[in-house]
Amino acid sequence: MIFAVSFGEYLGDDADRLFGLMIEHAQIVLVSVAIAVTIGVGLGVLTYRSEGPRHAVLAVTGVFLTIPSFALFGLLISPLGLGTTPAVVALVMYALLPIVRNTITGLREVDPAVVESAQGMGMGRWRRLARIELPLAWPVIITGIRVSTQILVGIAAIAAVINGPGLGKDIFRALARVGTPTALNQALAAVLGIVILGLMLDIAYLLIGRLTTSRGLRE
Repeated sequence: MIFAVSFGEYLGDDADRLFGLMIEHAQIVLVSVAIAVTIGVGLGVLTYRSEGPRHAVLAVTGVFLTIPSFALFGLLISPLGLGTTPAVVALVMYALLPIVRNTITGLREVDPAVVESAQGMGMGRWRRLARIELPLAWPVIITGIRVSTQILVGIAAIAAVINGPGLGKDIFRALARVGTPTALNQALAAVLGIVILGLMLDIAYLLIGRLTTSRGLRE
């Protein structure tokens, strides 16, 4: 009970600062996801028809996801320095695989008969892609975006090691002050903020997916 009261008081006293850190955390995640979507969907569109390039893109983006986060952030310090820029670059790298893979999978699962029918109606390749293939593949693509976002919500906390923005700052500050009266509350508050942010973004993607997917594909 003493701990609960103490934690509640900590949240009450630091609510504004914690909310600011949560906003920073959300911003860096969403910016990184937006860049990754642009690159990842583009790579998927360019390679889904060709086996060699498709496997190469998936292999390279797969390697990105296996690099330990501390190592990648450390490697980016030399060329990019500290702060938001290296954090965003690293997060984009981590976000690419689910987006690329799901874009390729979604496009390859489009019924060839539908594509042939569109072609028979005189639609060119890029018009078929925009009007037929991408809308049909969208539920799979947005699932990849959703997965990438959840990955980044957690990894973004580690960006604090290179002075990146977000709730990770409080986690590392608490680790540096282990044993002090507020260290545990500080770490738990940051972790709780990350969990809440992850849940909020996941719900947002569910709503976006439902609103942007045609009724026939949802049923």
